[in-house]
This record gives sequence, structure tokens and C-alpha cells, in this order.
Amino acid sequence: MSVELITAASPEVHEAMGRLVPQLSRSATPMSATDVERFLSQPGVHLFVFRPDQADAEGQRPILGMLSLATFEIPTGVRAWIEDVVVDEAVRGQGAGLKLVEAALEQAKKVGARTVDLTSRPSREAANRLYRRAGFEQRETNVYRVPLD
Repeated sequence: MSVELITAASPEVHEAMGRLVPQLSRSATPMSATDVERFLSQPGVHLFVFRPDQADAEGQRPILGMLSLATFEIPTGVRAWIEDVVVDEAVRGQGAGLKLVEAALEQAKKVGARTVDLTSRPSREAANRLYRRAGFEQRETNVYRVPLD
């Protein structure tokens, strides 16, 4: 298993996002190639992808998982958030999610974050087990949202 940091858009990344994002959210609007370029060009956005060590029948090592890390500086320090963690259904349970999270934690440390936050719905039981295994602790907090549409 290998995890890599993606720094530029490509047709491969666009295709992978088109395949993986619907496995995470049925309501997410598909991203165009331009959307992927804009996403990756943002300062403080780090896209990690997972690839298997062995090539498939076509000799490729396709992207089978991804994670977004958002880092930003505010008056009280550098903050880091993990978002949109998804591993292809065909390879879940083999450690890819943990490898992605570990890579994101290392990157957050490199940019000076002292903590990393994330949210996960309680119904995502496997994801919540993964985050606890990675060292995350549930916080006593309220998350608020206001729709802007």
C-alpha cells in the first residue's frame, strides 16, 4: 500500500474523484476537470491518495482511496481538518484508510498544526472505529451548520 500527496490535477485524479466521491456522498455534485484543478490549487489543501502496491491486469496502480486535509492559520494558531475520507468499497478493511489518516497527520504536523479535527456521522461505524484507532478522541462539542442556499 502506498499513499501519495497529489499536488496537480490530472485526468487520473479527475476519474478517481468521479468514482470515489459517490461512494462517500450520494448528494455530492460531480466535479469537472476544472473543479479538480481549482480544488488542488488552493493554498492549504492537501489531497492524499491511496494506491495498491501491485498493478492490476492492465499494469496500472489505480487510485483506490483519498482524503482531503485542509490547513489554515487563524489568530490562535494553525488548524487542520480532515475531510472526505473514502476508500473504494472493493478494498475496504485492508488498512488503506489508516494509511491515509496517518499521512494527513504527518502533513498537519509539518505545517505547524497542534491538533487535527474531523467529524463523522455516528452511522459510519467503520469510519468511527478507524478514527479511534488513529488516536482521535470524541470531543464534547456541538457542531452547528446553517444552509446558505
